[in-house]
Amino acid sequence: MGNINRFRVLIIGRANAGKTTILQRVCNTVEDPEIFDRHGRKVRVVIEVGTEYLQRGYHNIEDELVFRSNPGFVFHDSSGFEAGSEEQFDGMKKFVIEHAGAKVLKDRIHAIWYCIPMTECERTVTAAEQKFFNECDTGHVPVVVLLTKVDYFDFLAIDELLDEELELEEAERMAAEREFQLLEKWQAHIKHKLDQCKFPPKFYLPLRSKYSTCNRWL
Repeated sequence: MGNINRFRVLIIGRANAGKTTILQRVCNTVEDPEIFDRHGRKVRVVIEVGTEYLQRGYHNIEDELVFRSNPGFVFHDSSGFEAGSEEQFDGMKKFVIEHAGAKVLKDRIHAIWYCIPMTECERTVTAAEQKFFNECDTGHVPVVVLLTKVDYFDFLAIDELLDEELELEEAERMAAEREFQLLEKWQAHIKHKLDQCKFPPKFYLPLRSKYSTCNRWL
């Protein structure tokens, strides 16, 4: 992270993309984030265990989400705009433009994580994804597509093999290879679609339920 005191990340994704879990894993915590407005005033403390603030709570993209376990990271959440809300999309785009080129270093965003859940692999690239990657120029700020909930392919692999009339023991033995094939298939599909957009992602990273530090994402 060099001379950057606080690494600022915008995280984007539809509902149930697993955004809260990702941030907790990055910061090595199970606690909810503290939330501050742009002036540093605490605006809300989430105390309800199991509630995903990033997906169900009040959204203000300007708010800063900070985990006490790793205060060197500042996160901003963009509420999902898969429903086609121009207002939400325009607000997110305005935030990116302002913070990608902010003159004050501490106000800049340094990365954008775009989450796509593999539990919805049949609709991985929707109109929302295409709109973002065709219309949102993030400048020098890299966009990383995080393929979340990859463990779903564990179950899908077993189901496919059983449908092919394999015995359960044989299906379990072959599941790892089939899971890898499924991941390769859908990652290639997503990459093919998004790489054709005007502003494609810089990286694609599949995430299982167990991943450790944030260094591999930066």
